[in-house]
Amino acid sequence: MKTSYLSKHGGSSNAFTETEYTCYHFEVNREYLKGALDRFSQFFVSPLVKAEAMDREILAVDSEFNQVLQSDSCRLYQLQSHTCSQGHPLNRFTWGNKKSLSNAMGSGINLREEILQMYMSNYHGGMMKLVIIGGEPLDTLEAWTIELFSEVKAGPLLEISPKSDMPFWKSGKLYKLEAVRDVHSLFLSWTLPCLHKEYMKKPEDYLAHLLGHEGKGSLLYFLKAKGWASTLSAGVGTGGTQRSSYAYIFEMSIRLSDSGLKNLFEVITAVYQYINLLKQSEPQEWIFKELQDIGYMEFRFAEEQPPDDYVVDLAENMLFYSEKHIISGEYIYEGWEPELVKHVLSFFHPDNMRVDILSRSFDKQSQAIRCEPWFGSQYIEEDIPPSLIESWRNPVEIDGNFHLPRKNEYIPGDFSLRNASIPKSSNDDNPRCIVDEPFIKLWHKMDITFNVPRANAYFLISVKDGCSSLRNSVLTDLFANLLKDELNEVLYQAYVAKLETSLSVVGSNLELKLYGYNDKLAILLSHILAASQSFSPKMDRFEVIKEDLERAYRNTNMKPMSHSTYLRLQFLRQIFWDVNEKLKVLATLTFSDLAAFVPELLSQLHIEGLCHGNLSGEEAINISKIFQNTLSGQTLSVEARHGERVLCIPHGANFIRSVRVKNDLEENSVVEVYFPVEQDIGKESTRLRAITDLFSNIIEEPCFDQLRTKEQLGYTVDSSPRMTYRLLAYCFRVMSSKYSPVYLQSRIDNFIDGLSALLDGLEEETFEHHKSGLIAQKLEKDPSLSYQTGDYWSQITDKRYMFDMSKLEAEELRTVGKEDVISWYNTYIRSSSPTRRRLAIHVYGCNPDIAEAATLQEQSWTAIDDVESLKGSSQFYPSLC
Repeated sequence: MKTSYLSKHGGSSNAFTETEYTCYHFEVNREYLKGALDRFSQFFVSPLVKAEAMDREILAVDSEFNQVLQSDSCRLYQLQSHTCSQGHPLNRFTWGNKKSLSNAMGSGINLREEILQMYMSNYHGGMMKLVIIGGEPLDTLEAWTIELFSEVKAGPLLEISPKSDMPFWKSGKLYKLEAVRDVHSLFLSWTLPCLHKEYMKKPEDYLAHLLGHEGKGSLLYFLKAKGWASTLSAGVGTGGTQRSSYAYIFEMSIRLSDSGLKNLFEVITAVYQYINLLKQSEPQEWIFKELQDIGYMEFRFAEEQPPDDYVVDLAENMLFYSEKHIISGEYIYEGWEPELVKHVLSFFHPDNMRVDILSRSFDKQSQAIRCEPWFGSQYIEEDIPPSLIESWRNPVEIDGNFHLPRKNEYIPGDFSLRNASIPKSSNDDNPRCIVDEPFIKLWHKMDITFNVPRANAYFLISVKDGCSSLRNSVLTDLFANLLKDELNEVLYQAYVAKLETSLSVVGSNLELKLYGYNDKLAILLSHILAASQSFSPKMDRFEVIKEDLERAYRNTNMKPMSHSTYLRLQFLRQIFWDVNEKLKVLATLTFSDLAAFVPELLSQLHIEGLCHGNLSGEEAINISKIFQNTLSGQTLSVEARHGERVLCIPHGANFIRSVRVKNDLEENSVVEVYFPVEQDIGKESTRLRAITDLFSNIIEEPCFDQLRTKEQLGYTVDSSPRMTYRLLAYCFRVMSSKYSPVYLQSRIDNFIDGLSALLDGLEEETFEHHKSGLIAQKLEKDPSLSYQTGDYWSQITDKRYMFDMSKLEAEELRTVGKEDVISWYNTYIRSSSPTRRRLAIHVYGCNPDIAEAATLQEQSWTAIDDVESLKGSSQFYPSLC
């Protein structure tokens, strides 16, 4: 489908291939749905498969593969495929890259003929499912479907059924894979029979609930008490490999500490002791009933997804669920069958287990090192001693600390709606400030749109000197991580009951979010705040969490794209503590340092919050009282609250920061070119944001088409507005494994220079299509409560409080003409503009020569090596948030 048709009409498209199916999907503004469907249907009726398009796509496939070359999870998946049983369908290279496709052509295979043959064999009615979500009546959508898709050729119905009994892997083996990131991760995998037809009973989810539990008596609780692990997850993944017609793969992933790695086999022994507990205990119907109640509750009160996501989910569901359950299949727990649970549990034995260790602690001198051919990752295959396997097969004892979980007190029982007496005419009301005191400021909006018994309560907690120094910044990180660890059992139980919590350090503040069913929300908040108030770190957990944080710091910036974002923020923010410096400070900190710091950190506080959803004003006020009655800190003065200040790049300045990738084997380079516009303040700011968004809407598709499709610079090409602490800007980014940053910069510059002609030549009708499409996007209602809360919360954290911002921008757009967009481009982006300002971040992959960066200094670029020195002599915008 022509992407220009979609981009003109507020839409986009994408596609992906899973293990056993491919999905194509698009979205577009309602009035252009039929035109888009007409174009979409022709792809399945008479695809062009142009030879030149195929050549470009091979390069795109190669770029996509190069993006994941340094991904630990992808390297592990490919190792599992590479060491799979010979002849098994999983024993292959599933990504594809230039080498694999070129080799195929070199050996005489005609790729175009192969693709056409695949199309002829698979693209027929019996193998395809179609889902359309539209605003028209069902009869109209049905008529369009018949009219436009009736030429898709017929074919036999697809039957997804088990295909093979061949074992996936050799038993009794341990695979050690060298990690890219600083991690120790243990992966245990068991193959189960294909359970497609058991989707109403979900025995694998029952077992995942128990094996992945985090409360007292659980496997993780035991491993944490030993100091061996920090996280554990268990279950059958959602991907096609994990849920194929050949088998289901149940995987347990355990993040180990250094001590856990040393005691690896004891960790696996503990796993089998817990599995033996499950085998000796009768399957519990009350546990299944809890999962059933949660599933029913989630289906009954499901939040609406964006239509593009929902249409993909439904199309996939049509492959696996009966017609009656296409919408509800993933939520259903019906038909308690303990014998089925026992049958599935019987596959959890060491002869059916694969063991993978992903770690930086890898013996590079070993004679047994092998190389996986596609990713080039190093691994060692070892035999597990038979005596160990026998001990796992029949554990002598089960540790007395293991027991099944207790009943979950957080499962809600009250689903009544608080908005019953509120007139629907007040639908456009914005959040109101209902508590405005020195200690706490609280905004409230009762939901009258989505009518679900859910609420989102978000709080920004300003603490005393949380990031006023490098040392304090690290201690604040330690405190937040230790508090989450302390609260883990409570937070996990609430999470299972779909009441989730997020606690993170944002700048100098703590951000606490509770979101889910409102019935037990206040109770959970009380538990969290009480634990915070009485928090006293424990020495054993301090050491484990410190080790975890050290790893997190080391792993920061391992991905080139996130590295470029980090460098941009480091340049722009007045206070920004470098992660390498944080790592050095962390090494010096002791348990007593943290114990002395926490009371001081919490001695002065200020809270600003939002309660949105199924909570009355009275309930919201009671939530504010929980803070006031539980936390004993004094009020943090306005002057002591940290305000983020952003560097003001002078007009005409061209700053460039060039650095090497953190991972010496990373081939990808990134160029991020950032153009500041204006600080987001005053009456003109709404119009400026609207014009910036319209410019983006117009150039997004030409940018992608030129830099990715035509020039094939790299798989990731994007251009979009940025809002950094209320500084509006525009940004172009390209990631490439093929070209150097200097070359990428030249191609971005060339595209930007060509925008003058593109904008001048834009036909009025096309311009109006872009404008009306963007207006429709801005006036589109949020699909769910959580999306709406996110919009409101960003207004609060940015201290803009413009809760109807999108609506106001849409109004401004109605009076924006093409000349306004051209004027905006000429002022902020065009190279000849005296007011243009640029910041370029160049992250060099391992292949390009960083010495060539010097050539840019001859082109009016100012190289920045010492960011802190530059900040010391620079102007900063006044703080707005």
